[in-house]
Amino acid sequence: MQMRNLGNLEVSAVGLGCMGISFSYGEALPKDEGVKLIRAAVKRGVTFFDTAEVYGPFTNEEVVGEALRPFRDRVVIATKFGFDIDFETGENRGVCSRPERIRRAVEGSLRRLGIETIDLLYQHRVDPDVPIEDVAGTVKDLVSEGKVKHFGMSEPGVQTLRRAHAVQPVAAVQNEYSLWWRAVETNGILQACDELGIGFVPYSPLGKGFLTGAMNKDTRLGEGDFRKSVPRFSPEAMQKNQALVDLLKRVADDKGVTPAQIALAWLLAQRAYIAPIPGTTKIHRLEENLGAADVELSRAELIDIETAAARIPVAGERYAPSQLAMVGREAAPRKTHA
Repeated sequence: MQMRNLGNLEVSAVGLGCMGISFSYGEALPKDEGVKLIRAAVKRGVTFFDTAEVYGPFTNEEVVGEALRPFRDRVVIATKFGFDIDFETGENRGVCSRPERIRRAVEGSLRRLGIETIDLLYQHRVDPDVPIEDVAGTVKDLVSEGKVKHFGMSEPGVQTLRRAHAVQPVAAVQNEYSLWWRAVETNGILQACDELGIGFVPYSPLGKGFLTGAMNKDTRLGEGDFRKSVPRFSPEAMQKNQALVDLLKRVADDKGVTPAQIALAWLLAQRAYIAPIPGTTKIHRLEENLGAADVELSRAELIDIETAAARIPVAGERYAPSQLAMVGREAAPRKTHA
């Protein structure tokens, strides 16, 4: 497996997003199967694993922790804070990045993961009511205490990212990014990463499964699958977006690979510091995703993809309105005293 750098943090070029093992896509995998999948990824060269306290909530960290315990010195574990989750009931009461809540989240994550230090700690979503300097300052203190190694942010506004980085260097930004969601190319986020030396971790790099070619307008999503609430997964939108999948299939057929591998190879070609984290619950899909690291797209092929994709309008928002309201936020200004 090739390696890449997120700031000063070295990770496998393709990581594993672990959320779907326990959360969001319907029925969770039994714990033993989740452990087996994660360990299969380690054996195939993956060193980068992504989880969060909100996945479950809490249960995904437990699975990840158990799976990776025998390999702790070989892997990078990323987790996240940023929501006010009731530790008794699991109720999510919305975003919260108050310093005391960050500390409580970190203690819980360390316990569930069974580790002494979190390799990469993300703010999951910006809390618009808490100055980002207070958030970054709290993480900086946690780094000094040895409980965290690196700081990351997920879906921040670009000015909030810059303000945070000035207090505690940000190793990685995690945002949705794929051929069917490319806003980071124009909203200043990738430009800030270029300028500041920040790594970039695309989540949903396969369009939540759509870009694999395994879904179409007739696909019926199961109960508990959050994609049922996503406008982009309405039958009408999927029918319109099929043109993008057809493009990937054409390029994939020419190279003797799969559409998923082309989608991931395209991402890897965009920046040397990009490390996508596709998720899966199946070992054969894991192997397919990891194979993308060996797919090289020529300059002519990249131009072909870019030219064809530019002619395809993508239909549907990527989130329901309540979730969409939490991305790209700017944090509250820091109060000054006269």
